[in-house]
Amino acid sequence: MVSERIDLYMAATYNDIYIKARKIFRDAGIEAYNLEARYLIAAAAGKRMDQLVRDMNLYTSDEVTARVGEMISRRLEGEPIAYITGEWEFYGVPIIVNRDVLIPRVDTEVLVETAVCSLRGRKMDARVIDLCTGSGCVGCAIAKELPATRVTLADNSKPALAVAKQNILANKLNPRVTCVEIDALSNPPLMLGSFDLLVCNPPYIPTEDIKTLDDSVKKYEPVQALDGGEDGLEFYRAILKNWRATIRKGGLMMFEVGIGQADEVCSIMNAAGLINVGKIEDTQGIDRVCFGNL
Repeated sequence: MVSERIDLYMAATYNDIYIKARKIFRDAGIEAYNLEARYLIAAAAGKRMDQLVRDMNLYTSDEVTARVGEMISRRLEGEPIAYITGEWEFYGVPIIVNRDVLIPRVDTEVLVETAVCSLRGRKMDARVIDLCTGSGCVGCAIAKELPATRVTLADNSKPALAVAKQNILANKLNPRVTCVEIDALSNPPLMLGSFDLLVCNPPYIPTEDIKTLDDSVKKYEPVQALDGGEDGLEFYRAILKNWRATIRKGGLMMFEVGIGQADEVCSIMNAAGLINVGKIEDTQGIDRVCFGNL
């Protein structure tokens, strides 16, 4: 039992706890056992990673050791570490997360990189909308990289927008970054105005495929942020139909896509009248971002 193992943590240094937590995770088959052990202990102690490294030879308090034990138990039950720690790094930006939002993935950093490259040196003061924003990680990362941009984070989930607002404040991005409650499947309200760039990481998992996802995803992450309809393309069709009018002439629409979806999404973009449609690969050589001009 984990509780029995945690008794070993009494009167221990951070390094002692780290070694024991690392072994527990390794024995449980957790691939990134080394990194996850560090993340957990830093979160339990309320320290940054560099502070934890600095303090490894110091003794912990009973409160910290108890928190480590609780966190290890949750991780062994399958809960993703990002939800346990309440924070995850995305594109170099610390992002607050909870079970109301998806955990930011490295794959999505390609969307940010493509967006930043499209604006840097061309339209540094762009107005950007991040549809289906969730935690706000994409829009916040763009705003961090391009300090003259103004970014609107849009989602139809009040709990998700509450997390996005926390990330705006935590990263000192207000008032340049704001939140608005909008359903991406509906027509945008007239008062929203126009944008130079629309970025979107929509739900794109086909409904039936959700049943086959890893338990760490389907049991913990919000299904509404995953379910892209029967073929996974519902949001792309709706957004390209309803949101084109919000993009200024010469502006861009840019989407993250799932594995094997890029060609179909590019076809939808071409059919919607976008020009210069293209796609970008992620670090694994998978087509991950589709883009086009108005």
